[in-house]
Amino acid sequence: MEQPHQHLLPHRPQILRVIGLAWLCATASLPTPGLAQSGPSQTAAVTTAAPMALPDMTTIAARLSPSVVNISVRGVRKVSTAAKTTPPAGDSPAGSPDDLALREYLRRFQQRFGELPSQLNMPVRGEGSGFIVRSDGVIMTNAHVISDADEVVVKLSDRREFLAKVLGTDKRTDIAILKIDARDLPAVVLAPSKPQRVGDWVMAIGSPFGFESTVTAGVISATRRTLPGDGTVAFIQTDAAVNPGNSGGPLINMQGEVIGINSQIFSLSGGYQGVSFAIPVDVAVNIEQQILATGQVRHAKIGVAVQEVDQLLAQSFGLTRPRGALVSEVVPGGAADRAGIHVGDIVLTANGKAMEQAGDFSVVVGMALPRDRLGLSVWRRSKEVSLQVTMDDSADGLAQPVVDTAGTPINRLGLALRLAKPDELGAMGAASGLFIEKVSGAAERAGVQAGDLLLAINNENIHTVAQARTLADGSAGAVALLLLRDGSRLFVPLRLAAPPTV
Repeated sequence: MEQPHQHLLPHRPQILRVIGLAWLCATASLPTPGLAQSGPSQTAAVTTAAPMALPDMTTIAARLSPSVVNISVRGVRKVSTAAKTTPPAGDSPAGSPDDLALREYLRRFQQRFGELPSQLNMPVRGEGSGFIVRSDGVIMTNAHVISDADEVVVKLSDRREFLAKVLGTDKRTDIAILKIDARDLPAVVLAPSKPQRVGDWVMAIGSPFGFESTVTAGVISATRRTLPGDGTVAFIQTDAAVNPGNSGGPLINMQGEVIGINSQIFSLSGGYQGVSFAIPVDVAVNIEQQILATGQVRHAKIGVAVQEVDQLLAQSFGLTRPRGALVSEVVPGGAADRAGIHVGDIVLTANGKAMEQAGDFSVVVGMALPRDRLGLSVWRRSKEVSLQVTMDDSADGLAQPVVDTAGTPINRLGLALRLAKPDELGAMGAASGLFIEKVSGAAERAGVQAGDLLLAINNENIHTVAQARTLADGSAGAVALLLLRDGSRLFVPLRLAAPPTV
């Protein structure tokens, strides 16, 4: 069911500048200051082309609106009345705002009226959107729209209502497939798989705040957008107005084809603020086909954590420009480990496709199937290495990533280091490393924190302070530090000062 939208990206104030089209056209033929006007050739050079007309969306809206449905759900959520850190099975997360607010209400209720059972079944309702993908009643929507639902009601544009059967859901991609008992329904046309273009006009249809068949329009703001905590889908970002209740509705191009499913927004208020995200239709079709064929969805797993490569990291690893996905963790015994992938490798291509960003690799892995073979080209010690990976099944239980102790100052790095104590290593789950006691200079500017554990410099594991000093003094320009922080590994690039002289 419709959930509160999360703050997905940092908010930055925007300044909008509007230029009147009439003013722009009127001044396009004015002489340029300081240039002589000596004939028709100069006049022709500064004449602008006639502005293109805005697209006529009325025909598309009239044709597609009957294919968009309103979805309302009713269900029951189990809520603990006790302030527990771990909720019972089926309960909402202990730290979710809704759950905490409800528990506080129940606590005050108990203080006034007496004890309650340890769990209560609380009725929940929600609304969203969906669209018909097959004339025999198959409907696509978001998985979060029908989450916790005991009853799913689909309302068509002609006001007919049907109880829907949930054929399957995939929380990882946020796709759900429903079926209603109806025939000869107006199905949408799904766009062929092709790259979307920034600036193309798009239309969204849905039921924001319960207002059915609402049409909004905008342009594609970005493609292949990966969001924090969601590495499976490369979203289409748009500025078409999307609000609570739009989730699950279609994003449509000017050919009248569905190119995505409206799924998330960035908002500080809970409502539309100009940044909306849609799941590409090729991802949705992949999930639909699996659900219709088997009733379930399978995803591959490779067993690595990756991060972006910025300019300093590229320089540290000898790349000519920032690109690829930098491997910061490898799961022991996982597919990547068996294939010989190392921490510090940079994935440049996967099955021949260039990986320009870390999110590109996450999407390739997320949409692969178990036992698929993935041909990788990785950058290792200043040369390309080819590897073949046979993917694991994400449903299989593999071991979690194993993340690798007054300190001696290394002025060129801006770090005060010492050997980590055995109890510190045990608490951090590491086998070895240097404990960072103090940060200054280059390390402080790069975001290194006191309490981090230094594991490696430029892909070389660090065991002693003297070794760290030697590597720092022998490096020119930049180095990449592999750190352990809060149970996760990450590479941090440092721009170094000039090496010491003797």
